[in-house]
Amino acid sequence: MLLTLLPSPAFAQSITTSAEPEAVSLTVYRAPERGERPIDKNWPSGYALVTETRTVTIPAGESLIRFEGVAEGMFPESAIVTGLPKGVREKNRDARLLSPSGLVDAYLKREVTLTRTSKATGQTREQKAVITAGPYGGVILQTEEGYEALHCTGLSDRMRYGGVPENLSAKPTLSVITQSDSAVTVKLTLTYMASGFDWQANYVAQVKGPEDGAPAPATGKEKVDIFAWLTLANGGNQSFLNANTMAIAGEPNRERRGAQARPTGGPLNLTCWPMQRTHQVLYNLGYDPYLYAPPPPPAYVAPMAAYMEADAEAVVVTGSRMKNAAMAPVAVVVAEQEDLGDLKLYRVPEPVTVNAKGQKQVAMIVKPGASLDRIYSASVNDNYGDGGESYPTAILLRGENRKDKGLGVPMPSGQVLVYEDSRYGPLMAGQASLKDRAVGDEVEMLVGTSSDVRYKVTPLAESKSKRTFRIELSNARNEPVNVEVEFPFELNGKPKGIAKVDGIPTWKVTLPANGEATLNYAVKLR
Repeated sequence: MLLTLLPSPAFAQSITTSAEPEAVSLTVYRAPERGERPIDKNWPSGYALVTETRTVTIPAGESLIRFEGVAEGMFPESAIVTGLPKGVREKNRDARLLSPSGLVDAYLKREVTLTRTSKATGQTREQKAVITAGPYGGVILQTEEGYEALHCTGLSDRMRYGGVPENLSAKPTLSVITQSDSAVTVKLTLTYMASGFDWQANYVAQVKGPEDGAPAPATGKEKVDIFAWLTLANGGNQSFLNANTMAIAGEPNRERRGAQARPTGGPLNLTCWPMQRTHQVLYNLGYDPYLYAPPPPPAYVAPMAAYMEADAEAVVVTGSRMKNAAMAPVAVVVAEQEDLGDLKLYRVPEPVTVNAKGQKQVAMIVKPGASLDRIYSASVNDNYGDGGESYPTAILLRGENRKDKGLGVPMPSGQVLVYEDSRYGPLMAGQASLKDRAVGDEVEMLVGTSSDVRYKVTPLAESKSKRTFRIELSNARNEPVNVEVEFPFELNGKPKGIAKVDGIPTWKVTLPANGEATLNYAVKLR
């Protein structure tokens, strides 16, 4: 009987490769559970909606179309391809990347060629070997001489492969199988969700000093220039060139999903057992070979300075110039805010490049001359007071997010650097956190503490029903200040000067320059 072997349909497929998109749009969503923590620079925990436009030529019959260079964190089940004559029959994500470690992984239990050079004579020789383990932590080879670890014999050796396995891609790739009655060139749109992105707002608030000849402002009234950066982060290995970029503020509902496998690949990190003596190993690790003491810790770097230093090469500032290194920038390009249902959309008005493993900053909010009140605040415990020590008050900048107050825009949550004018130029006064603020909400920033405006609590008397205290406020500044003292507990009676603010008894008082004020109050005992 004569058997005829027919090729399977898979071998009859034509392969069309789209190396990169012609146009791309990137919409980034904030990490939903990050809170006030900074963006994870290694792998941001937000996500993005990516839309790509690609032109491909499809032959007649069944064909496989490969979309190379998709985002590393792509959710393949979310991918939608439109523009194909007969739609998509099958989707596949190629997650094994061509790399040193990817090659070793693909060649497990397969033969490779070792080329070795003798250090004594300089002569080279080739030797066959089989990779039996790797690539993580080391590569174990089996030769006719036995088993050994790659690059751990002291010889100069390199490994050569017979070819690139078909299942390794140079870039993350999505492939689809489709059908067409005739050869045709089509413009396709590929849309998908991807992890590994994030964004946040970074504010600069500069408190302006009075101009020469201008009248002194009212007590506690400040003019503040508020500027915000839109900071976008891309944790993948794919850059998005000239992308139409947007960011979404708010929390759209998104169901939890299982952890997705990221593409394999990367450098080959080989580990060998040290061949030196103990004191040499300790020296190489940074320890004193005689004292066996660990090396000294690195020098302390302030948190914000460390953040800027670590990202110095990754952060790209778009469309701005600085008036002064410590002052709010003068924005040339500002993201435009739009409504998206109950969410807020920030659209960068011109295409920008979001680099792989990098961050992009674009001006987001520019509000010079906003009106904020400077408040000195204290919160008193119900059994507070040792009668001897005074404590500094907290410094707050507080105002209403209204247009007539110089604001009137949605303000996403983020970190705020506060600067104040001085005779030496703007100097950093504090760092604060700002929560999401809608138009009309109260905006409040905790700047720091004041050693000039202080309070002291002294116990006076105690009975079965109440405990009596005196609180003393002092102002060592040369101008009057507004002070607010909160009593987050139940008071006995209604002391004069205390009113409830958001349900909390609060004493509001204006202290004159170098002045003082006192108040007696009683705490109800249960």
